[in-house]
Amino acid sequence: MNLNKVFGGFIALMLAGLLATKAVHAESKAESKINNQVNVGIQLWSVKDELKNDFVGTLTRLAKMGFNGVEFAGDFGPYGNNPQGLKKLLDKLGLKAAGAHLGFDQLSDDKIDQTIAFYKALDCRFLIVPWDERAFDPQGVYQVAKELSYVAGRLKSAGLKVGYHNHAEELQDFDNTTYWDILAKTTHSEVILQQDVGWTTYAGKDPVAYVHKYPGRTLTTHYKAKLPKGTQGKLPLIGQDVIAWDKLLKANLAVGGTLWFIVEQEEYPQGLSVMQSVAASLKGFEKVITKVDEKAN
Repeated sequence: MNLNKVFGGFIALMLAGLLATKAVHAESKAESKINNQVNVGIQLWSVKDELKNDFVGTLTRLAKMGFNGVEFAGDFGPYGNNPQGLKKLLDKLGLKAAGAHLGFDQLSDDKIDQTIAFYKALDCRFLIVPWDERAFDPQGVYQVAKELSYVAGRLKSAGLKVGYHNHAEELQDFDNTTYWDILAKTTHSEVILQQDVGWTTYAGKDPVAYVHKYPGRTLTTHYKAKLPKGTQGKLPLIGQDVIAWDKLLKANLAVGGTLWFIVEQEEYPQGLSVMQSVAASLKGFEKVITKVDEKAN
């Protein structure tokens, strides 16, 4: 036996191992610090027609596209009475339930226990009321705030949270403030302020300022590009619009306490299909993440 050859081979293997270990460590260090904090979901209203045609296939395409969560909007396909089965499907696809939009009717005293059971089976913690016309009414806004705070108390013991999602109407000026500010200031701090930054921008308000105004309350945020009236040369796609996405992302992470960034796509410009538009906004958001991460490093 040639010991020199054996020893030499052993040294070569050790060196190869050390180099491989260094490469793994280098790759680990190169991983995005920001990206590790960002859970990106999609509001399924964006693809509502696709879901109706092929529920499982659409979720599969979204998972392959790069989303790691979905926010439900009332369509559960063939799993409407089978949240356990839907949870298994999500697990199989590598998706999580980022939240759900539902009306106050499902949070009423006679239905809330059933609602809690359904969403707990999905491991879906954030239940968001997406629309209520009372929320931009001078008297009704206070009733909405009262109901949200009451529901927050009912959900707390179950480990769930309730929230409200704005449109442009809630950002209307009223009584030297806005309806959105009234909701924020008169609800319990447990109530999520799910800002739809597209509608905030469309209403002529600054979405970054609203994150700073109510720290820790934007646990989920809708990342949607929405162009104010009269905007020229821009597209309603993330990164091709008018929102300062890098400043918004940093505010959400540092101040808002945001756990889920929910991409929502309601417009499909330049002949793009629904799925192509969704993919374009996701790609735009990924560029924002990279940009913010590079500056952080």
